[in-house]
Amino acid sequence: MPSAVVAVTGASGARYGVRLIEELSKAGWEIDLIVSKAGNINLQLECEISSKDLAKIPGVSLHKNANLAARPASGSALYDAYVICPASGTTIGKIGAGISDNLSTRSALVAIKERRKLILVPRETPAPTPHLEAMAKLSSWGVVILPANPGF
Repeated sequence: MPSAVVAVTGASGARYGVRLIEELSKAGWEIDLIVSKAGNINLQLECEISSKDLAKIPGVSLHKNANLAARPASGSALYDAYVICPASGTTIGKIGAGISDNLSTRSALVAIKERRKLILVPRETPAPTPHLEAMAKLSSWGVVILPANPGF
């Protein structure tokens, strides 16, 4: 069974993360879910749900963003993909600077150091120059930068 780490951070567009989790679950993926504090706020404001609601989806295991001892923080834990959706500019900047001060950024840096598939879905636009520079750096390291493109 394929597995993924999915982090929902504080960028607007929480619905993208929810939909990703729903579709991965339908496809039979196991999901280690991380939701930042700001991600939880946006889930509530934009979708009227919480991370605990997402944890009820089949195949989803919820981890606290502060828990740097959780499975996604370890390079020995094998995942088919790591996705941060939506990815806030702060999270992107931290990853680009090598800062792993929470489980979301730590798991992303594990993916980079282990040369595994990492996809970042930035939502905030227009993007300021520091975020664009961080995305360019991350892309040069093999990270997939996949901006969210709403259909409206």
